Amino acid sequence: MADRAALEKTLGISFNDALLLEQALVHSSFVNENPAQVPKSNERLEFLGDAILGLVIAEELYQNIPDANEGEMTDLRAALIRGDTLARVARAIRLGDHLYLGKGEEANGGRDKTTNLAGALEAVTAAIFLDQGFAAARKCTLRLFQSELRIAVSQGTETNYKSRLQEFVQAGGGETPAYYVTRTEGPDHNRRFTVEVQSDDTILGKGTGRSKKLAETEAARSALERLLSQPSPPCT
Repeated sequence: MADRAALEKTLGISFNDALLLEQALVHSSFVNENPAQVPKSNERLEFLGDAILGLVIAEELYQNIPDANEGEMTDLRAALIRGDTLARVARAIRLGDHLYLGKGEEANGGRDKTTNLAGALEAVTAAIFLDQGFAAARKCTLRLFQSELRIAVSQGTETNYKSRLQEFVQAGGGETPAYYVTRTEGPDHNRRFTVEVQSDDTILGKGTGRSKKLAETEAARSALERLLSQPSPPCT
């Protein structure tokens, strides 16, 4: 496990209560194998951190894209706080190196799993908030998401992946894309949905998220990425 002081330096935060940071890094698999050592995982902190990240990102979009309407800002926020984006930010600061994982989860590549990294980033955000308040959590979030926010603001409504996918597929003569939930997992407060997007009985892309809408957005993004990389549209 990496040096905790190094993580604090990366975050730009010196915790008053080091146990909060420790708690934010405890995966449920570690608790299952070490119930006497650590009684709780970081799941409650994930719940709080999810709300904090959503508020910080929403405020930033509101302030920096004055011409965007509610729907456009909603789509942008969804793209920024979806699991893949959170995991990408977490990987940039090597957050996976610091996680407490069970042996099985460790052996299965748990330090680089999108769900583990996304949840840990949410939990760390909540730990900062509880330790030093909203201003500190906001400052850290904006610094970590700086490049992601810059891209989102510059793209504006282009991040509305579902609309873009529909236009692309229909331009090629394909049926309007349809979204299907193929898997639901996790407790009520930390539910994960997996969605497939299809057109003409062909699976175009898959996505996961904390809500059906977020999973659909990720599926559309995945489909667009694949379709745009091909020399010609697959639906004719």
